Amino acid sequence: MKTYALVGSGSRGLYSYAVPLAEKYRDIARLAAIYDINPLKAEYARSVCGCGKVYTDFDEMMKSERPDTVIITTVDRFHDEYILRTLEYGADVICEKPLTTDAEKAKAIIKAQKKYNNNIAVTFNVRFTPYIVKLRELIRDGAVGDVISVSMEWLLDRSHGADYFRRWHSKLSNCGGLLVHKSTHHFDLVNFVIDDVPDTVFANGKLRVYGKNGQKRGIRCSTCQYASDCEYFVDMKSDEILQKLYFDTESGDGYMRDRCVYSEDIDIYDTMSLAVTYESGALFTYSLNAHCLYEGWRLCINGTDGRLEAEQISSGPLASHDSDTIRVFGRNGALTEHKVPRLAGAHGGSDDLMRDMLFRPGESEKDTLGQMAGIEAGINSIMTGVCANMSIADGKVHSIKEELK
Repeated sequence: MKTYALVGSGSRGLYSYAVPLAEKYRDIARLAAIYDINPLKAEYARSVCGCGKVYTDFDEMMKSERPDTVIITTVDRFHDEYILRTLEYGADVICEKPLTTDAEKAKAIIKAQKKYNNNIAVTFNVRFTPYIVKLRELIRDGAVGDVISVSMEWLLDRSHGADYFRRWHSKLSNCGGLLVHKSTHHFDLVNFVIDDVPDTVFANGKLRVYGKNGQKRGIRCSTCQYASDCEYFVDMKSDEILQKLYFDTESGDGYMRDRCVYSEDIDIYDTMSLAVTYESGALFTYSLNAHCLYEGWRLCINGTDGRLEAEQISSGPLASHDSDTIRVFGRNGALTEHKVPRLAGAHGGSDDLMRDMLFRPGESEKDTLGQMAGIEAGINSIMTGVCANMSIADGKVHSIKEELK
């Protein structure tokens, strides 16, 4: 039976890993420890999953428990620190995306992995979504021939999108902004589907809606004098889980979960566009907007023998629920449609499928498409966002290989 330690006990760490390990995988896995700098939050996580000794000292945990694998779900800017320290102790790593937040940290992780040779898995659950799997299979099987160009539009609505501006994600130093924290999923999706490696990046980014753009602002929603007439007001205290996980543990680290989306210290972008080249010569254009009236994404892939169109809309009047369609246009003008049923469960059932491959012995042997992402996929996805941030700052095209030298 493998033993695991959880580092970072926020909602993702607790409900995506700690609880499943304690319930679904308890026959083959044991959650031995929960580490967090906030002992109140760690104690709450332990009370929910019913196992795992609480630690506030990482080294003490590693020496006492000797876990086989450490699951890292901290604030993004600390991922590299815990990856490196875990590798030094001879344990494997499961890291939430993004792998890390800048080029220097990425180089340190690459160097350490080569030195210690332990496994690093990056949890790109999107790769396990049946719809994305079908896209990968179609491109692999030559549905459009050689890929020439790709375009993707990603829309976050004014509920989900705004929430990033309430949390620790609203500071560039914490997560690399949405181009690293959020878009790493989208970049990896494209890398995975077309089976290619990004090369150069040029980008634009602006803060157009949130932060300094607000006319009225408070400190946080729960104490705001403008709550009654603010489009973005949320009453998080009415949610029992959020109350217990964040508000009741706030004294442990001072973290406020419901900060004002108009806080003047917000420095990430809410409107972004990229032009990316791939090693094959394919071109990729991408946009992300975090203030849209509905949520979803659209993807078009043009090739030497056809065109593929895909989309998933998850909120608003166009939202689909039972299945999603992929359209493939052939050179002869023929249209072929592929309907892919949606699975129940978190993130379209992808979380369950990914966890099975992470925790069930023998499941990785079924990974014929390379769905389980490792350090290379983690680096390729974050470096598109890292180079994009650099390009926005200096107006230049940046080479991923050059930045990793």
